[in-house]
Amino acid sequence: MHRFDLRVYYEDTDLAGIVYYANYLKFIERARTEFVRELGIDQTALRAAEGVVFAVRRIEADYLAPARFDDELTVFTTPESVSGARILLRQVVRRDGEELFSALVTLVALGEGGQPQRLPANIRLLLQ
Repeated sequence: MHRFDLRVYYEDTDLAGIVYYANYLKFIERARTEFVRELGIDQTALRAAEGVVFAVRRIEADYLAPARFDDELTVFTTPESVSGARILLRQVVRRDGEELFSALVTLVALGEGGQPQRLPANIRLLLQ
């Protein structure tokens, strides 16, 4: 399980001081980027060497409770499964242990032309 900490800034909120719903997607995107980086996967090098990029195919999201301006949040990212060209991740946003947002994210590996492409074996091993 990967942990990514962040703080809610004013720009992340709506007029009521509550995190705007779409910003949770930004939070989990940042966490996924850091998760992959900490695994030792250089996405720029992967694209240059293998022609492989990751793309979000599907997100199932549940908004459970609001985060507010100045909250300290933690995004937890856990791989659920990895197949030839697909990665399934569970991402949860918490504040002091309280679950605020949960998402099941399906990533796919794509080639330069946008077609599905197998993940390199070493990447699959890192994610399992």
